Amino acid sequence: MTDSYSRRSFIKASSIALGSTAIPVTANVASAATEKALASNPPDATRQLAHYVVNSRWSDIPDSARYEAIRSVFNWIGCCLGGARHVTTDRAIAALAEFSGKPEASVLGRPERLDIMHAALLNGITSHVLDYDDTHLATIIHPAGPVASAILALAERNHISGEDFMHAFILGVEVECRIGKAVYPSHYERGFHITGTAGVFGGAAAAGKLLGLNEQQMVWALGIAATQSAGLKEMFGTMCKAFHPGSAGQNGLKAALLAAKDFTSSNGAIEAKEGFAFTYSDEQDFSQITDNLGETFEVTSNTYKPFACGIVTHPIIDGCIQLRNEHKLTSDMISRVSLRVNPLVIKLTGKKAPQTGLEAKFSIFYISAASIIQGVAGPNQFTDAAVRDAETIALRDKVEATSDENVSEEEAFVAIRLNDGTVLSKHIEHAIGSKERPMTAESLEKKFRDQAMSALPERQIDDIMAMCWEFESLDDVGDIARATAPA
Repeated sequence: MTDSYSRRSFIKASSIALGSTAIPVTANVASAATEKALASNPPDATRQLAHYVVNSRWSDIPDSARYEAIRSVFNWIGCCLGGARHVTTDRAIAALAEFSGKPEASVLGRPERLDIMHAALLNGITSHVLDYDDTHLATIIHPAGPVASAILALAERNHISGEDFMHAFILGVEVECRIGKAVYPSHYERGFHITGTAGVFGGAAAAGKLLGLNEQQMVWALGIAATQSAGLKEMFGTMCKAFHPGSAGQNGLKAALLAAKDFTSSNGAIEAKEGFAFTYSDEQDFSQITDNLGETFEVTSNTYKPFACGIVTHPIIDGCIQLRNEHKLTSDMISRVSLRVNPLVIKLTGKKAPQTGLEAKFSIFYISAASIIQGVAGPNQFTDAAVRDAETIALRDKVEATSDENVSEEEAFVAIRLNDGTVLSKHIEHAIGSKERPMTAESLEKKFRDQAMSALPERQIDDIMAMCWEFESLDDVGDIARATAPA
């Protein structure tokens, strides 16, 4: 890794937003609208993506994308270590380890070694189970999970350099996020968990790049990915939410391996009349896939969570913690907590009385109370025991939330009424961790260390973090995975 990307001299990445006009499809005019969309959009989005991925060179990737890719992978590895000992991970390994093939790849932070398919699945699960991972705000995709879990498993089997890994990672993120933008928000509003449904394309593209697929094989890989696209928002609050990026990574890797042996699929799996975009969404905008391809990079829009729950709740948490700290609040001083938020926040996180730690991540009522009482919203605030805390439950029941379409998804209004009638207010336009207020390298390191300590001793953590910051210079990426095995 060159000094340009070292820990000591990281630069600030930049991004260029892509603009376009979505094409709506309503139920009563679906056929006509679909025909119009097919006529007005590029008929070969799948092949254009495949052509780009196959022909991309490392020298084409700008510094801003390389920088953010390192931060993304660094954050992802920390999240994997944080989730390594979660009960969700324990149960998945207990269920599946006996069916694993050759022990060729690591489950980060654990002693088990599995075949590359199962390792991809498990590392995707561990990276997301704490809901502490990255977020591409334009789509709410968690980009690193499906892509990194697929290609790190492959890297342990096939000696892969840090430079090649990072190139494939950037391309995988590009593919999944561009496809996600082409169908968001309609796709998400239908009930699909977009990290699972779009993530499989990223895993396939990244693994296909490392396997050296030709253009036709890459088209097939994207098609094989499309027919495995899955993930339902109904699963939020259960172990299946973390299963989605794991399954996407595993299925993406599978798609690339099949395509490498000339296993065929549709040549237009993304844009065909009965392909991914038209089947999974009421709106399609294929220009989001093809415009400025190779000129702008979606990884530069990646963000990292300072709080271990869904990104839509972060402005609320930020506001609650700021008011708590500024006024030295305790729960017995408070008579009411009022929230004014975008409708999506209540739709996604409106659980009044969560019963488990996983459910609590989808309750703005619990989240607000816990943030005020404890001043943090990390993994320890989302355990089953934390949800049952009597003081938190009492304050949770004093929280009320109002939906307001004039409030953006990135902001929130928090008002805390005290027993003496005083009202304390905070308007958060952009929460910490957003593009406007990004996490620093130091804050990412603290987050990494806090998570990793549940799996590894401190000296081992220091060594892994140093390797991560020098990722691009590694001769064999598998060294990082192997370094995470408990000593």
